[in-house]
Amino acid sequence: MRSDAVKVGMQQAPHRSLFNALGLTEEEMKKPLVGIVSSYNEIVPGHMNLDKIVEAVKLGVAMGGGTPIVFPAIAVCDGIAMGHVGMKYSLVTRDLIADSTECMAMAHQFDALVMVPNCDKNVPGLLMAAARINVPTIFVSGGPMLAGHVHGQKRSLSSMFEAVGSYAAGTMTEDDVKEFEAKVCPTCGSCSGMYTANSMNCLTEALGMGLPGNGTIPAVYSERIKLAKHAGMQVMELWRKNIRPRDIMTKEAFLNALTVDMALGCSTNSMLHLPAIAHEADVDLNMEIANEMSAKTPNLCHLAPAGPTYMEDLNEAGGVYAVMNELNKKNLLNTELITVTGKTVGENIRPCVNRNPEVIRPIENPYSEIGGIAVLKGNLAPDTGVVKRSAVVPEMMVHEGPARVFDCEEDAIAAIKGGKIVAGDVVVIRYEGPKGGPGMREMLNPTSAIAGMGLGSTVALITDGRFSGASRGASIGHVSPEAAVGGPIALVEEGDRILIDIPNNKLEVLVSDEELAARKAKWQPREPKVTTGYLARYAKMVTSGNRGAILEK
Repeated sequence: MRSDAVKVGMQQAPHRSLFNALGLTEEEMKKPLVGIVSSYNEIVPGHMNLDKIVEAVKLGVAMGGGTPIVFPAIAVCDGIAMGHVGMKYSLVTRDLIADSTECMAMAHQFDALVMVPNCDKNVPGLLMAAARINVPTIFVSGGPMLAGHVHGQKRSLSSMFEAVGSYAAGTMTEDDVKEFEAKVCPTCGSCSGMYTANSMNCLTEALGMGLPGNGTIPAVYSERIKLAKHAGMQVMELWRKNIRPRDIMTKEAFLNALTVDMALGCSTNSMLHLPAIAHEADVDLNMEIANEMSAKTPNLCHLAPAGPTYMEDLNEAGGVYAVMNELNKKNLLNTELITVTGKTVGENIRPCVNRNPEVIRPIENPYSEIGGIAVLKGNLAPDTGVVKRSAVVPEMMVHEGPARVFDCEEDAIAAIKGGKIVAGDVVVIRYEGPKGGPGMREMLNPTSAIAGMGLGSTVALITDGRFSGASRGASIGHVSPEAAVGGPIALVEEGDRILIDIPNNKLEVLVSDEELAARKAKWQPREPKVTTGYLARYAKMVTSGNRGAILEK
């Protein structure tokens, strides 16, 4: 056992004395030590139930013959952090989570790990850690929130943000907003649409690192507790068979995940996280492959914010495995890959049927023949830009309009809510990238304000920052190179015509090469917005969005 390094032999007598101080018995010390990484806290709604999940995992590990030992991971609620300086501290926690988990696992020589995340950065951060540490590991999340109900319609957090825009437009009263406020988030859990947290939890199933239902069983269902117990038992099977994360997270597994991503219509943040996780697993995942995958992968789901269905509906329809079974009808997945179930992808998905063709479209009748995410390129984004194509209305798939340029999110929000943005405009928010932000803030406030003001089908938004999975519309993020390093987005001027052509994967500013070169010659780097603390260190080390905003080694 790996943990023998801290348990066995005369040299380890001091170590054993410390285990005695923990109250561990000799019987417990003879068993494999299983680290349970708990993301529980009392500020994130998606994490407030994780204490219950962790207790269930501990029971499962003990039933499976291991000794469970809990240690923590941090978590930020993106909804609470949204729209102020706090959002600079969201993406950056992904690396803190990976680093601190690596430190704890290596320092204490755990034999196996159970990761218990739920919200946006914890899932990818712990997947990154799993790939680094490479001991038998399984994931069990806290599960999604149930949808809210307002006036007989299901609603979610994106509805809440859009209600604020509607209030600014004068189409909702303060009492209307208060009703939404009280009802859209009715339970604990990760927010109820196909936002980033639920996207990544679903993709954990697609990667093979979570048991069936991990991405979709609602947080408040007792079935979630059963899942946690089974995860605890199953990690002991992984330990006995020595099945490790890098055995599971192969190049082919990431291609499976990207295929499922396209079918589900996941958050554009998956285009940041999948390459970062792959990087830790020594897999090269160039995001330009996304369009190739999209071209052959039908979009089968329109969950909120793209449509009227929610995670609870996907769960009832058969979950991620039912989506994978639809994809397998056209041989779009590698079904021979091993997973944490101890079985192959094909064995896992074979019994899972699509129980609701309105929630999961049959592959013969997709929402579109191509996938839910598109990677755009052009003179405005020479490396890449990313858009959630499945959440764009048809009339905005091709759009040309004048640039309305803002150097920070706050200025753009003020202009939108002040009625200064009109139909046809292309809002450009720059200096919000990984280095320039720093921290690559999500732009849910401006996209929601645009939608709430009734401009969602006529106004586009482009940024070197990123978008919440709750964003919808022609919202193009991750524009690379970012403004802070002199990317072309830094050279756009007020009134420049911008062309967005999503079907042809193009993003262009309609300015001559000579004019752009002249502007580039005059461009000067901005002074860093943050010069102290973790953000300053992060800004010096972080790479572009097209590389997953990974840190340089």
